Amino acid sequence: MNIKKHIPNALTSLNLFSGMVGIYFVLEGNITYGAYFILIAAVFDFLDGFVARLLHVHSEIGKQLDSLADLVTFGVLPAFILFEWIRQISDLPYLPYIALIVGIFSALRLAKFNVDERQSDRFIGVPTPANALFISGLPFLIQKFPALESFIATPITLVLISLVMSFLLVAELPLIALKFKNYQIKPNIFRYITLLIGLVCIVLLGITGIPLVIISYIVLSVLENGWVKNE
Repeated sequence: MNIKKHIPNALTSLNLFSGMVGIYFVLEGNITYGAYFILIAAVFDFLDGFVARLLHVHSEIGKQLDSLADLVTFGVLPAFILFEWIRQISDLPYLPYIALIVGIFSALRLAKFNVDERQSDRFIGVPTPANALFISGLPFLIQKFPALESFIATPITLVLISLVMSFLLVAELPLIALKFKNYQIKPNIFRYITLLIGLVCIVLLGITGIPLVIISYIVLSVLENGWVKNE
């Protein structure tokens, strides 16, 4: 029995497990714990691909398992975070259900990614992990900067976040993929800027800086698209 080929799938399963535990905490009313489990799952999501490349083990089952795990962890879990958050602060009983659109569009995003051959060196639409990290970082951003609570933690803002991020998941918007064909400055300038801003935000703000990293990533991708078209 070749144990080596099962290691990436085991890490993917831990990603899925983290997502299910996170959903449990959110359903218990603990949004912050749910957000923590998105961060934990993101580590496993990175490791499964890294280990698969390191050990040179790839399989179709691993690819499908990764998508299924990502749907739960980076689609359903952030949808329930927004659902529960809106439910806690809104008097309108049906309003929170709008947030579940995040889970639906995450499924569409993952399905498109699996069949879209254009996404080998660039992403088309916001990746589901990036969307989930953005949403999971919002509670921590408010804890760090309480003045933002009156702006972010409102039903209308959270509904708008649900709708806008759902649209961006499936939008025909080319986004930077941190895959380097070479390390020259000019063709990779926006990749280097993205990495630098991400590093600065995380060093200075920790997990609080994650939403800022995702926003800067989307903005830089839009700027890069304009740069490429004008060349």
